[in-house]
Amino acid sequence: MKVILKEEVKSLGAIGSVINVADGYARNYLIPRNLAAEASTKNIKQFEHEKKIILERAKKVKADAQNLAGQLTVLSVVIEAQAGEEDKLFGSVTSMDIVEALAKQGVAVDKRKIHIEEPIKRLGTFTVSVKLYPEVTASISVELKKQEA
Repeated sequence: MKVILKEEVKSLGAIGSVINVADGYARNYLIPRNLAAEASTKNIKQFEHEKKIILERAKKVKADAQNLAGQLTVLSVVIEAQAGEEDKLFGSVTSMDIVEALAKQGVAVDKRKIHIEEPIKRLGTFTVSVKLYPEVTASISVELKKQEA
């Protein structure tokens, strides 16, 4: 059975691909989960229209992500944390701590988009990457200061 993929399926192909799959796989898995539609001429024309809308929406989201990346690269985040001897923190700084510090500066970022390469467990200045969109990444400077008692 020929189907049009509505979403990217790892083992099959990308969005908009017209592929040939087993009848049972199409009827029992792909079509009920809205991953694909039967490749009739009507469905192909409809999907071309939907594809244009999806691409326009993706361009807008990417532009918004690039604007946010421009704002983030200028920002510097300061977090106060309790530290012991040799400037070691009691615990570590998480992505949620960085999100809260960004929120205080008026920038909203999802905590899942912040990538800390290794746990931050010392005082100092660190660079943290924020992946806003597949091709858009920003870097934030995070400075950790000792919390005054």
